[in-house]
Amino acid sequence: MHGNFFNRSEAGHLLAVKLAKYAGRPEVLVLALPRGGVPVGFEVVAALRVPLDVLVVRKLGLPDDEELAMGAVASGGLRVLNTTMLSMAKTADRSIATVAARERHELERREKLYRLGHPAPVLHGRTVILVDDGIATGSTMRVAIAAVRRQHAYRVVVATPVAARSSYLELRAAADEMVTILMPKEFTSVGQFYTDFAQTTDREVITLLTRARQNRWREETIALPVGQLV
Repeated sequence: MHGNFFNRSEAGHLLAVKLAKYAGRPEVLVLALPRGGVPVGFEVVAALRVPLDVLVVRKLGLPDDEELAMGAVASGGLRVLNTTMLSMAKTADRSIATVAARERHELERREKLYRLGHPAPVLHGRTVILVDDGIATGSTMRVAIAAVRRQHAYRVVVATPVAARSSYLELRAAADEMVTILMPKEFTSVGQFYTDFAQTTDREVITLLTRARQNRWREETIALPVGQLV
């Protein structure tokens, strides 16, 4: 039995209601975590009439189990390692470097693809709302918060339709504000709370970012560049 949101767009629309106090404020910027956070973030900025951009974070999976995160890398050159996980897994420094290099390459590929020549936004002194489609362990969002703090954002708000209770408590302490709709006691995966949890593609990310940059919130199509679309 699937959960409480039909899709990411509906979840974003509902999340925007909880963020209404930020509507129209010139210092506010929404940074969505691609790919799944972008459809959610688009609905948020469409309602609040504030800018949308992306913050790319790539999980560093253990070499023998990529689902287990030993850390993450983020836009701006930040790398954070989970020392507890690394000590338990006894992962060699060479393996960490190999995984980190691979994920850094993918991070740079996505940033280049998504930005279409636009520079990264200046975060200094701004209120940054970090948006994802859901938070399970919170490892990716913790790195996102650290990356935004490093760039001297004035206020960091984490906003997500659904978060595991333990992660919510941890992130609430790391961010200035934590906004969520659901905080279920039983949490297996983010997808269990969506009826439609199809993978968001690069093409969809580019479409939504382009529409947001042009303030074309409700248009259905936009010309897209050719190549490297997944």
